[in-house]
Amino acid sequence: MKVRIGYAAWVVGVVQFFVIHGIAESAWARPYSWAQNNISDLGNARCALQAAPEPRYVCSPEHGLMNGSFIVLGVLLVVGAVLTGDALWRKGPAAALARLLLAGAGTGFVLAGLAPADIDENLHVLGALLIMAGGNIGLVLAGSGLADHVRPPLRRATALMGITAITALGLFLSRHYLGLGMGGMERVAAFPLLLWALAAGALGLVRRPGEPGVSAPRWRTV
Repeated sequence: MKVRIGYAAWVVGVVQFFVIHGIAESAWARPYSWAQNNISDLGNARCALQAAPEPRYVCSPEHGLMNGSFIVLGVLLVVGAVLTGDALWRKGPAAALARLLLAGAGTGFVLAGLAPADIDENLHVLGALLIMAGGNIGLVLAGSGLADHVRPPLRRATALMGITAITALGLFLSRHYLGLGMGGMERVAAFPLLLWALAAGALGLVRRPGEPGVSAPRWRTV
């Protein structure tokens, strides 16, 4: 049962984040842009012109709701990393470090919610690094740390998502946006972790031991 709670935590955490993201961005008087605005702009507490990393005007009426969503997401990512245990992970240092880094990413989301970028920039940046650096390294390690019954294509996809996100982080920090805009490249760096958690949680919930076509190898749910 606790494993299913872990999977459900990932699904609920990611889904509520994207729902609240949509609500918060729709409340902007000036249209919010996925290309031109950071994710963190939705949580900024004050209306102001932001100069870095790219100039833009930020005014998020639902910043409190968005910051609450960051915190809920972070807590549920940690819960999932803790409770999925042997059902999803091998034993050994790679899996242990992957889970630790994924839980660290959850902590990063909590920090981002508690410390909006315009209130405590240093703490907010620390949270962002835990998410987009530590969390994505954890995703790469998860490719080899997932349990033996996880299909090889899923392992490879997990590692590839992490590598893609780390590459995007480097491009974002160096201000090479490849036509995606600042916000677009940031999302390529931040969203693979969330999409992976959503997919892993959903697969864990819907697949059952002994289900046709899943018996060997399969995702265990208990």
